[in-house]
Order: sequence, then structure tokens, then C-alpha cells
Amino acid sequence: MRALRWAGAAAFAALAALAALAALAAIPVHAADPEFGTPTIDATFGEGLALTQPITLDEAPNRVEVLLTFADASPLVVELPPPSATGSTTLRHQVSVAADGHILPNTPVSVRWRITPEDGDPVLGPEVDTVYADERFDWKTVGGDLVTVHWYEGDTAFGERSLQIGEDAVEKTAALLGVTEDEPIDFFIYADQDAFYDALGPGTRENVGGQANAEIRTLFALIGPSDVGWDEIVVRHELVHLVFDTAVKNPYHFPPRWLNEGLAVFLSQSYDPSDRSAVEAAARGGSLIPLDGLVGQFPTGDGFFLAYAESVSAVDFFIRTHDQEALVALIRSYADGQTDNEAFEAAIGMDTAEFNAAWLADLGAVVPQKHGPQPAPPGPRPSAWGAPGEIPGATTRPGVPAPIGSQDPGNGDGTGGGLFPGDSTLALGLIAGVTFLAVGLLVWSRTRRGRPGGVP
Repeated sequence: MRALRWAGAAAFAALAALAALAALAAIPVHAADPEFGTPTIDATFGEGLALTQPITLDEAPNRVEVLLTFADASPLVVELPPPSATGSTTLRHQVSVAADGHILPNTPVSVRWRITPEDGDPVLGPEVDTVYADERFDWKTVGGDLVTVHWYEGDTAFGERSLQIGEDAVEKTAALLGVTEDEPIDFFIYADQDAFYDALGPGTRENVGGQANAEIRTLFALIGPSDVGWDEIVVRHELVHLVFDTAVKNPYHFPPRWLNEGLAVFLSQSYDPSDRSAVEAAARGGSLIPLDGLVGQFPTGDGFFLAYAESVSAVDFFIRTHDQEALVALIRSYADGQTDNEAFEAAIGMDTAEFNAAWLADLGAVVPQKHGPQPAPPGPRPSAWGAPGEIPGATTRPGVPAPIGSQDPGNGDGTGGGLFPGDSTLALGLIAGVTFLAVGLLVWSRTRRGRPGGVP
């Protein structure tokens, strides 16, 4: 008997074990997360970026993405076709400057790959970083407290002179605008125009001799080793732009371009006789561009140089009539995200249109004719409509508004017109009565159809 009991217990234990194994087999088992190798990023100036990511997959993923971050911008997410096979493979992606857009030299680039399995959360791979550089030249470099100068033509003295000008410009402009500059600044000096324009990209405007890019804290300039004098102007000018950006930076609104460029010209070369002569001639000839026409991109051709001259003229006028402290207060107020009118009214008590008018009056300028889209002329207005804002056909007692139903849909003279002349209230009453009668007949007919056998 005891042997039978043991045999029964053993059989029961075996069945329990089999049931447990079956239960375990029924539990779904997720594939292991992708195993990432070491990613690479190969940057070639003028071509783009070649990206790779070695990876081992237990199952084919649902989605593959590469996350590209340029400087401090938000990541650009590019979705790629996922591999269909499992095991070890290498993911690849090519960023082409010809197809995807120009990349400025000295731009930091960060890349991560993201894999989303069929059933599970996205998995991020390791990060890889590089700097997209212009490797066409054997750059010489000299650095100071904040500014590092890179150049490829000229001796050491040339680079050191540019460095001294740059450090001095940063210190003085930062002190003027009351900001602290503590992030490194790179300054690349090109000796020939073609190479300079290739660096800045195909969208570069003609006649540009320098450019500041605050996002990558980098400045570019076209300066030959013998351009003594011009080097001081362009280095100071571009560094003023960088400090200006620090003073006004906000996520909402950037100041008018004429204010930015006008300050850079004023601090790098003042309101010189050449610019003054150009502005005065345009004022006499009625060809001045109003300041509201210099808020964004400057014009091309002759208007390009006049725009810069007008900008420094406006800054000079601002300081003469309000003082330098008011100008600094105006510039700094943009950091709070104020509109142009808010900033100007807070600083000098007038909006931008009033300031523009005062500047034109100071120059004795003929008010320039506005060009571009104009408001459409008013079209013909039927006489029965009455004056703009007037309710046709409305008659009221003094101080009592016309009732909604009193508007005359006809002739507008109180005599009415159309189906029910002279009394729209009567028309509305008749319409309501007909509607009520129709609804009643409908209900009555449905009631008849609903009775058994159709008995009335």
C-alpha cells in the first residue's frame, strides 16, 4: 500500500513538473536588445558625412533611425530602411551637402543610432562626435584668452595682429553691452574669395567680406596678408556681431538687422565720411530705404552698401538724440523677448515708425515712396448698403439699438424689397408658422403608421 502511495506521489510530482514546464513555455520570450558596436563618423569638406554603426540583432527591427545633432540644435531624425536579416551587420548613412544642405566649417556634429524592435522600447546606441572642418588648407593657429585665429597665408605676425584686434574688440563690446563672454571663439581667415565663398556656402550674398555665426561661435573673414586696415575693420565688425548676439539672445524675437549691422559698423569704423556722403545723397534724391525695409535681409546691388550706410547713420542719430546708455538699454531689452515697438518705446518713448520719421526729418530727407505689395483699392459699393459700419434699413429710437430682426433685406430705405417688402419680422413669423405646421404633420403621419393593422 505504501509503495502504491509513493508511486502515486511520484506520478503526481512528474505531472506537476510537466505542467510547470508547459507554463514556462507559454510565456513569451522577448529577443535580446540590439548589441551595438563602435560607431564611426567620417567628415569630408565639400562632400558631407559618412556614418556607420556595427550592430548585432536577434530579430529584424521595426524601425531604424539616425539622430544627427549640429552644434546645439535639436536632433534631426532620419528614418532608414531596417535590415531584414538578423545577426551581425553594419548600418550606414550618407549626409550629402549637395543634397541635404551646406554645413559650415567648424560645426560640431553628434550622431546616435536608435533601434526600435517589433515588440519593445526604442534602444539608443553610443554617441560619436566630430567637427566638420575645412581641411583644404594647412591652417596656422594662434590663441588668446577667448579668441583663436586660424589662417593659411601670411606670417606669424599677421595672425597675432588679428588675434590682438579680436581680443580687444570682444573686451570693449562686452563691456559696452554689459555682458560676459566666456565661451571660446574661433576666427577663420581666408585669403582668396573663391575659397571663402566655398566655406560659407552657395547661399552667400555677393560683396560679403565677413560672417559671424553665433550658433558655432565661429567667424569667417576674407583678409589678405597685405590688407592692413581692412583687417582691423572686419575683425572688429564680426566680433561685435557675436557679442551683440549674446546680449539679445532669446527664443522669441531677434532685433532689426539695421540695428545689429549699424552697431557693428559704428564700433568698427564709426560713421565715416564715405557712409555719410552716401546717406546724404540718397536723402536728397529720395532714394533712402526706410528702416522698416532694413529689418531683414539687406538688398543686393547698390542698395547693399546703402543699407549698411543707413544702418550706421540711424545708430549715430540714436546716440546723438538719446545717448549711448539708451542704446544699450534698447539692445539689452531684446533679451526679454520684446517686440521692436515695445523695446523702442521702453528705451526712448517712441515706436519704430516714430523713430524712423525722426531720423528722416533729421536728414531732411524726402519721404521715400513705398514699393512692393499695396492694399487693394476699395471696390464699388451698392448705394443701398449705406455707409461702412451702418446697418441698412435699421430704424431706432435715440439710445436704443436696432433689433436683429429689424434689418431690411431689400432696398435699404425702409420700404423693403424681395418676397415680403417692408417687414422682415412678418417674414420670419410666417416662416416659423410654416415650419411648425410641417413638423406637426410629420409627427401625425408617423403616429398613424405606427399603429397595428393601420387602424386610425
